[in-house]
Amino acid sequence: MNELTQKLQAWIGPHSQMLTALGAPVAVLLVLTMMVLPLPPFALDFLFTLNIALALMVMMVAAHMIRPLDFAAFPTVLLLTTLMRLSLNVASTRVVLLEGHTGPGAAGKVIESFGHFLIGGNFAVGLIVFAILVVINFIVVTKGSERIAEVSARFTLDALPGKQMAVDADLSAGLIDEKEAKRRRAELGDEADFFGSMDGASKFVRGDAVAGILILVINIIGGFAIGMAQHGLSLGQAADSYILLAVGDALVAQIPGLLISVAAAMVVSRVGKERDISAMIGTQMFGSWRALAITAGVVATLGLIPGMPHAVFLLMSGLLGWGAWWLRERERRAKLAPPAPPPAQAATDGEASWDDLQPVDTLGLEVGYRLITLVDKARDGDLLSRIKGVRKKFAQDVGFLPPAVHIRDNLELRPSQYRLLLRGAVVAEAEAYPGLWLAINPGHATTKLPGTKTTDPAFGLPAVWIEEKQREAAQMAGYTVVDCSTVIATHLSHLMQIHAAKLLGRTETQQLVEHLTKLAPKLMEDVVPKMVALPLLQRVLQALLEEGVHIRDMRSIVEALAEHAGGTADPTELARRVRVQLAPAIVQQIYGPVKELDVIALDPELERLIVQALTSPHGQALDPGVADQLARRAAETSNQQEERGVPACLLVPDLIRAPLARLLRRAAPRLKVLSHSEVPETHSIRIGSVIGGAA
Repeated sequence: MNELTQKLQAWIGPHSQMLTALGAPVAVLLVLTMMVLPLPPFALDFLFTLNIALALMVMMVAAHMIRPLDFAAFPTVLLLTTLMRLSLNVASTRVVLLEGHTGPGAAGKVIESFGHFLIGGNFAVGLIVFAILVVINFIVVTKGSERIAEVSARFTLDALPGKQMAVDADLSAGLIDEKEAKRRRAELGDEADFFGSMDGASKFVRGDAVAGILILVINIIGGFAIGMAQHGLSLGQAADSYILLAVGDALVAQIPGLLISVAAAMVVSRVGKERDISAMIGTQMFGSWRALAITAGVVATLGLIPGMPHAVFLLMSGLLGWGAWWLRERERRAKLAPPAPPPAQAATDGEASWDDLQPVDTLGLEVGYRLITLVDKARDGDLLSRIKGVRKKFAQDVGFLPPAVHIRDNLELRPSQYRLLLRGAVVAEAEAYPGLWLAINPGHATTKLPGTKTTDPAFGLPAVWIEEKQREAAQMAGYTVVDCSTVIATHLSHLMQIHAAKLLGRTETQQLVEHLTKLAPKLMEDVVPKMVALPLLQRVLQALLEEGVHIRDMRSIVEALAEHAGGTADPTELARRVRVQLAPAIVQQIYGPVKELDVIALDPELERLIVQALTSPHGQALDPGVADQLARRAAETSNQQEERGVPACLLVPDLIRAPLARLLRRAAPRLKVLSHSEVPETHSIRIGSVIGGAA
């Protein structure tokens, strides 16, 4: 026997994948076979028992799942179990009609047991019990779950675009990587497909209930006709034999059908994705000692009314009262528990030391006391992990690893206020509300939402703080909805992009050089620090970052410095020559993969005036009035370009690109300034706007 088992296991091992793939087709073929071929009574008993066991298993899986996609195969399982019950009905009908005249055991022990033990051999009672089960299944359970499935499918499909936009927003903010974004998008698609399938699969359950009624009627009519016409039974004998078997057969199929209906209702009616149904019911229904105490009092009052069954009511009241007392004691002990002791501090003699001098953090985040929960992992705070994602995204996009963000609480701030600090100076502050969601209007949403109106702290878009229950409606209305942690993380990411040049200190530059040395050791050995000193490299990189040029392609930057460092040591001039080397990447960063560049140009007269003023041998001397007018016109033109959906980029001669970029940076921070030599030969230029010479 052991040898046979070992041989069987040795054969199954390499063929397990093939057997798994054949499982569903073979099951369908077996179901269809049961409809055509006659089955002996023992086979019917086995299959009816298997049907009941499968129904119980499906209901247990539905009760313990956490998310709907944990049981994504449920619509298919619903189809297969329905087919199995109907095929068993066909097989048992054949046996009942052919062998029903021989006695109640003709269709197997299971049907006989249901016909005698459950309904006492009285087919009238059986018909009533079957009718009640059909009403419960068809009218109560199936009707309700069918409606819930229909509404869930519609709402899930309507909310899908908003959820996908939220995933894209998290990806853009650096909170998640591309792999996680793909997983979330796939999960959203699977969830929409699941609820759409459940909307159709609920019709299987309804059709199964109708088929059960029709099969019972057919069995009764056919049994009477066959028993009286072919076997010469009297009306009473035919009723005792065929109706009893038909009712037992119907009950055997209806009970598993009811279990499957309940499982379907549990799948579509559950809310939340954190705990299974048992845990949710236990916590939400039996977690309040006040509710149990009031219920115990009401039940005890009913038990004291004359004529009531006092023992049962008072026993139930006592159990509920004990439960309320136990919950109350547990809550009291939790409140009286001593707080965790603070960490022991080393004893000092009060003398000042260098340890008292705290260095200024390069990046700092101060939060009010209500926002402390966002950074407390014990209370499911996820802000720390999101900030790690922001730093990782920044390093991947910009090209160097930024300093760590030091977070501390500040009791001087308002409870929901936070501050972002750069080298000890406040660069931004805003408010965020834990437990609420920020609905950001990207520009096309027209529906007004109830809540606290504000602006998105990162980009200045109009927004509203809303409650969790309004989240789905806001997404369907076209808003981008993010939680409190995402608001702070996105704000931090935006400011890091703006102040990237200030984040690149000497330490970060040295780490960047060490990292590149691992990738191109010979190049770095020849250039840094032999040809380009580390401070000069830092100033060149900062000059690039100040104008939003990413430094991911450090190999090209170092090669360009190696080519031009012998001719000049001016970081501004070296940065200009590096920009020419990085021209394709800079243009792609601004415009994307397009080949025709829609640019802003200067009026020829104005351009000539600026060139003369900014390249004068006596020093740059642009008239203040002209400079102010130029800055205002540049800001207006930049906004017009962005409203057209085109990047705002000013194309100027090489000689004035750098000083003009510095002049316009404050007035039009999103305006990029390119020189003629920075336009790749593979691209063409189209002048979309002109800054006129009226200034």
